[in-house]
Amino acid sequence: MIRLKTEDEIRKIRKAAKIVYETLEMVGEHVQPGVSLNELDQMAEKFIVSKGAIPGFKGLYGFPATLCLSPNDMVVHGIPNGQILHEGDIISVDCGAIVDGYYGDAARTFAVGEIDSEIRKLMDVTRTALEKGIAKCQSGNHLYDIGHSIQSYCESFGFGVVRELVGHGIGTKLHEDPQVPNYGVAGTGPVMKPGLCLAIEPMINAGGKEVYTAKDGWAVHTMDGKTSAHFEHTVAITENGPVVLSQGGETIFDS
Repeated sequence: MIRLKTEDEIRKIRKAAKIVYETLEMVGEHVQPGVSLNELDQMAEKFIVSKGAIPGFKGLYGFPATLCLSPNDMVVHGIPNGQILHEGDIISVDCGAIVDGYYGDAARTFAVGEIDSEIRKLMDVTRTALEKGIAKCQSGNHLYDIGHSIQSYCESFGFGVVRELVGHGIGTKLHEDPQVPNYGVAGTGPVMKPGLCLAIEPMINAGGKEVYTAKDGWAVHTMDGKTSAHFEHTVAITENGPVVLSQGGETIFDS
């Protein structure tokens, strides 16, 4: 069931999402050759706790860490370990936090040093696709307008749009209704209304759209071994358009 949020609830989501934004900013400063995934995870946990928040992923569904760290051909849900980042890698950093019982959720893909121009293009297209999806978060639009805009843009570059993993509603649970696919037919799906809060997260592959889950039951990889990129924001639909909650600066929900 889709539950619309009050302005007070959205303010709480904003508090959590802003801490996620700040965490990603901090982690991004440390993404460099020679750093381990465990080190990044430990930094993030200490930072979130220092802000008076709770790591949103740790223990959720049994996940053992604060961040999902997914390098190169790993799409999402990577468990941090002793793996060292190397020049030319990219890594998806997915982060959640809880404040006053409400979740914030966001992700970015970072380059590790200098990267291949085609991988840079994948990252740029995925980031732009997220922006295009957010632009469709207008009251009166249909939910699958979001996925249609993401899919049509990314596929115009020959990239694969993952089907098995989707965005989601967000609030007192990390994953709430509705599911938000990154593909779809424009003009279909539920009509979006003010108070709807969504985590929109295109997961885009340099090659085919097919993926598989590793033996650990968490990490999702591209089937063809090609690189994948992932960007995510928590967004609130208002009467005046979308408000990105997982960003810096000030929003109408910071009052």
